[in-house]
Amino acid sequence: MSVTYFKRYRMAIDLRRADLPRAELGDHIEFVPWQVDLLEKHADVKCRSFQFELDSTIFPCLGEHDGCRRLMEEIISRNGFLPGATWLAVCSRPEDAIVDYCGTIQGIRSRTGTGNIQNIGITPDYRRQGIGTELLRHALCGFQRAGVKKVFLEVTAQNSGAVRLYQRLGFSHVRTLYKSVEVAYT
Repeated sequence: MSVTYFKRYRMAIDLRRADLPRAELGDHIEFVPWQVDLLEKHADVKCRSFQFELDSTIFPCLGEHDGCRRLMEEIISRNGFLPGATWLAVCSRPEDAIVDYCGTIQGIRSRTGTGNIQNIGITPDYRRQGIGTELLRHALCGFQRAGVKKVFLEVTAQNSGAVRLYQRLGFSHVRTLYKSVEVAYT
């Protein structure tokens, strides 16, 4: 076994100054607010979004469905869980009779009153279509409605697409962290 360190950025947005642009999406994408009966859908989307990505190496629970379900159960059981900042993206194509849950985001308010985005995941087939932008906008609006003024998230530095998205929406880098992970020799 050896230890590898992964660089992660802690980013923040001040919602008092944020301009949250809407993404241009087709009619086939809907955003569904948190409902307890959607826990399994959130876990499924989270797993499909992360299971073959670097984040599942850093956080192994993201690479398996049971781990994602346990993570969702843990998130919603926290005192500061914010249903208004927790959303699913759904792609429906009635002509093909397809309904595909394709994005997830969860929000928590800390004891200090700041917001924390726990995870944002978009399944591979739906990336780069504005869904992440809209999920973030929905979550940030939910934080605003709850009176939260500042929201934080963490992102793996190598995920340059996500870092650019967050910066475009007004997040700024506030701290660099290193996550240690034990890696088996192969």
